[in-house]
Amino acid sequence: MPTSQGRSTRGLVPTLIFMGLVVAVVSSLGAPLIPTIAAAYGVSLTDAQWSLTITLLVGAVATPIMGRLGDGPARRRVMLAGLVLVAAGSALAALPTGFAALLIGRGLQGAGLGLTPLTIATARDSLPPHRARPTMAMLSITTVAGVGLGYPVTAMIAEYGGLHLAYWFGAVVSLVALLTAGWVVPSSRHLSTAGLDVPGAVLLGAGLAALVLWISEGNAWGWFSPHSVVAIVVTVVATAAWAGYEVRHRRPLVDLRLLRHRGVLAADVTAVLAGLGMYLLISLVVQYVQTPAGTAGGLGGSVVVAGLVLLPFSAGSFAASRITPVLVSRGGGLLLIPAASALAIAGMVLFGLLRHNIGELVVVMAVVGLAVGTVFAVMPGMITRAVPAQETGSAMSFNQVLRYVGYATGSALSAAMLAAHTPDGHRYPSASGYTVAALLGATLWLMSLVAGVLLPPQRRQPAGPVVDEQLLADESIADALPGDEDNTDRTAALPR
Repeated sequence: MPTSQGRSTRGLVPTLIFMGLVVAVVSSLGAPLIPTIAAAYGVSLTDAQWSLTITLLVGAVATPIMGRLGDGPARRRVMLAGLVLVAAGSALAALPTGFAALLIGRGLQGAGLGLTPLTIATARDSLPPHRARPTMAMLSITTVAGVGLGYPVTAMIAEYGGLHLAYWFGAVVSLVALLTAGWVVPSSRHLSTAGLDVPGAVLLGAGLAALVLWISEGNAWGWFSPHSVVAIVVTVVATAAWAGYEVRHRRPLVDLRLLRHRGVLAADVTAVLAGLGMYLLISLVVQYVQTPAGTAGGLGGSVVVAGLVLLPFSAGSFAASRITPVLVSRGGGLLLIPAASALAIAGMVLFGLLRHNIGELVVVMAVVGLAVGTVFAVMPGMITRAVPAQETGSAMSFNQVLRYVGYATGSALSAAMLAAHTPDGHRYPSASGYTVAALLGATLWLMSLVAGVLLPPQRRQPAGPVVDEQLLADESIADALPGDEDNTDRTAALPR
């Protein structure tokens, strides 16, 4: 089927999904391999943690910039450039040239974290509406589902083939994605030019970098040590200055005025909370499975076994991507975030009470995977209903950044909770640490449930014949856009 620009979309959907899986591979080359990196390079676990931190730092800064540039005619070039950086970073990390080179390579891989919003914007602009909506939902959960697939694959490669082979695997995957995208992804020259808000990018980058740095390293530094205090101050000052600048800028990096739409606000709030709850549980499960049997009830499994336990999480997330569009089309969209949050609460409570064997953890991960996948599948529709087509990349990028902040916070929060419940002189935390952390996760999902109930706009029933609500929302956005001469083209790019 051709796009609105006349180019065939054959192969576009699997190509975009494959690009999303590249992001999952980049993520899986981080946290699970930290102990292996420490042993291979003779560095401490704290230093090895930087192989994850630097990727999150670069990703947090690059994602909003890539999103804004991707809202214009440079979208295709930005996507290809991101894949080039990921491939180059993977190859550099794979070479046995020292720990510093590994960190530089992991930093280059961070550019890949900005690809997902661009794939969603491409789907919205290039696909007919009946294909765009389910594709955007699938793309939104690809990185989530890919975590459960990437962790065991990269862990197995590293365990049996060595650390460097795992990074060569990442290089091959990203190179294949680059070649495929270069052939399939359509041109974006028809889009209007999107200028880059450089001051906004600098301020947001500084604030996000300081925040992610504090979240990732706070446990090692001490949460209120001088280093942490400096990071907190920079975060608050830079973010406040950025927000004040953005609301006055004509073409901001992230249009904060879009938050007046309750759908966008709900998506952004739940992005942080869902990211927190998701990575809190994943971090707990991965460590619990690898804790020696008889210690805090641990299961004594290998890193490969810990990765395999995450497979049901991926299966649940994938199932959510298939079910959610059907429920939305039948009018159940407003109930999905509260219902999914309630399901996640049940999963967290199950982990807090029942974690005696692998079978129980499989059930927990499947339940929470279904919940997380549902929440992330709903988000693109909530945002695209509220924003003009030319703001999709920027709005989705900001939502993605909030997810990354949630991911990093959830991982750090897990480490802090378990450290607080590790008795002096002991290496592993007590069983109560996992229980308390699970209850905290349930509380986070309760907050997501409340946000899902209070924030989305109320459904308005039409007085006449039943009509497509997505079409009404998108047409009202198009009518509100300035410049009557452009409205026809802009409306054509919106999903109906």
